[in-house]
Amino acid sequence: MPELTRRRALTTAAGLTTAAGLAAAPPAAALAAPAAQAAQAGQAAQAAQAAEHHHGAPESFDEVYKGRRIQGRPSDGGGAHHEHGGGYAVFVDGVELHVMRNADGTWISVVSHYAPVPTPRAAARAAVDELRGAALLPFPAN
Repeated sequence: MPELTRRRALTTAAGLTTAAGLAAAPPAAALAAPAAQAAQAGQAAQAAQAAEHHHGAPESFDEVYKGRRIQGRPSDGGGAHHEHGGGYAVFVDGVELHVMRNADGTWISVVSHYAPVPTPRAAARAAVDELRGAALLPFPAN
């Protein structure tokens, strides 16, 4: 039997590490899940766009969601970030929630930036959920 050398030990350890890494890799279906979620968000955004006014802006809303007043309406463009929100302003308890429309039609906010939603109303609701009762602080415009 050949003598165990440091080189053989390191080669064997490297092989075992590689094999363990391959065994622990997520299946292709798990990697496809984020893509499926993004596709669903895009489809929801398309459905929401179909319900928008003829000029392309989402409809205004004013409601109480989980005890918080959320409002949304087309903006006059007075803010520095008018182009990001697509000419639309969203407020939570009177404080503006910075929203942005993505290229695929979905919306994100400064509070729930990594969770695109189909409408500004959904962005306001997601922000209320994420805030969990905390006050929304004004977002400084740069």
